[in-house]
Amino acid sequence: MNLIRNYRNWRRYRDTVSELSRLSTRELTDLGISRSDIHHVARKAV
Repeated sequence: MNLIRNYRNWRRYRDTVSELSRLSTRELTDLGISRSDIHHVARKAV
């Protein structure tokens, strides 16, 4: 079960990073996120 949960968490992290990376700098600023924060925010989403 841990393997499945870890895989799902990894997918959620990867999808979050991908979606946030597609946003423009202006859109990220509106959300209060800088480009350097994307990985941190994605880790919190898991």
